[in-house]
Amino acid sequence: MEVARAKPHAPRPSASVMLRRGSEILVCHRVSTVPSFPDYWAFPGGGVSRTDRAALEGHPEWFADRDQDERVALVALMREMIEEVGIVPSPNRLKQIENENRMQILQDKTAWLRLVESGEISIEDEGFVVISERTTPPLAPLRFRNHFFTVECAVEPILHSGERPEFDEYRWATPRRLLDEWMANEIRLPPPLVMILRELLEDTIENSIARMSSTPPRKNTRIEFGPGVECLPLPTDTLPPSTHTNCYILGVPGGDRVIIDPAAKCVDGLTQLQEKVDSILEEGSTIVGTIFTHRHQDHIGDLEAISQLYTAPIWGSHETLDSISTHGETRLLQDGDLFNLDGVIWNVIETHGHCPGQLAFVSHAGIVSADNVAQVGTILVPSGEGDMTAYIRDLKRLRDYKPRLLFPGHGPVVTNPEKLLSHYIRHREKRHEAVFDAWESGLRDIDDLSQAAYLDTPDAHPLLKLDQTKSHLKALRNEGRIV
Repeated sequence: MEVARAKPHAPRPSASVMLRRGSEILVCHRVSTVPSFPDYWAFPGGGVSRTDRAALEGHPEWFADRDQDERVALVALMREMIEEVGIVPSPNRLKQIENENRMQILQDKTAWLRLVESGEISIEDEGFVVISERTTPPLAPLRFRNHFFTVECAVEPILHSGERPEFDEYRWATPRRLLDEWMANEIRLPPPLVMILRELLEDTIENSIARMSSTPPRKNTRIEFGPGVECLPLPTDTLPPSTHTNCYILGVPGGDRVIIDPAAKCVDGLTQLQEKVDSILEEGSTIVGTIFTHRHQDHIGDLEAISQLYTAPIWGSHETLDSISTHGETRLLQDGDLFNLDGVIWNVIETHGHCPGQLAFVSHAGIVSADNVAQVGTILVPSGEGDMTAYIRDLKRLRDYKPRLLFPGHGPVVTNPEKLLSHYIRHREKRHEAVFDAWESGLRDIDDLSQAAYLDTPDAHPLLKLDQTKSHLKALRNEGRIV
């Protein structure tokens, strides 16, 4: 079938702030109920709103010595600091905002501008410097171009405890302590924060900030979804809304590394892969294996071109190894196998539902889950080779591992695996029964069956509806429920 390819969404501007006192910085714990990055420790901040843009347009004199992007980001940050941590600038220092003023802003964002214009709150920007600007990689529809500010802070935050709070806890800690806890899988940190922490550790915090603010880093050098799990999104011809396939690099700098799904085919993808391989080798690491999770072309890439970038034994299942042409060393992976990367054990499990021979990999950090689930969009179980019964069973098996995170083949990291897997299981089982009910009602034409089974999602792609209905029918037949 031909399905129109998606294009990456343009990033939205946003801002956050690293409040610091001495050698410590402030991080806040995101509540478990927020849809994005629940239970992560992060900096205060948020997206630039229409209200923020309108406020700056009405006051072109604000922050006149800064560029336009930085100015609007700073406006958003001034408002977000009040909403999230109850802190507001004042001449020469930060202070806690009066509760009455804060409540006005929480109830109506436009109140912030009224309070500024009346002189009740300040927008003094002295001491606010940009230490980094990072853009969300093209993993999902919602992307941000974030300005990371820093400023000294001698007051304690006041977290909002009313309706829809974003943070429920805060702490001051050194960058070294936060990074050590993250490496031990004790806390969760978003990838940009991990990059910033690593940059802060290159010198004293004062010297690091001076260096970073002089030339704020903008490149996502290492997108680490978890300790020892680095992600390199590569552009591929895959099903929308995805535009990229996640190539994962397991292991730590200087140690043995394994590359999973280096799916590069186009010039841009091969260039990105070459740059990543070069950096891996410069760190003193050895690439001990290349794993292909399954044989679909948006995960395999151009093997001949990739072999010109680096060489390593290819690891995979029987089905995957039999489908690719390679003259080098190979290693067969089966359910129950494992490999050790500097003390981190990765266990191999087979998940055949989406594709015969598909593999996933389990460690304390989480599960590299291939094409079993996606945070955005859905997963196709092809009628020609997929197995819907096995797919649902695979989802339950993944859930039984109770993983901290899922590192999927497409899209962003899954930060609440049990919730998403349970949703997928309920959704697929419900669809399975809808197809069965349509059959039991006497329908036999595939178009009629698909229309009846997908009454709740009339906007689903018509060809995909047909194909998934066929997959359910095959599974129902194999289960002995229909003839």
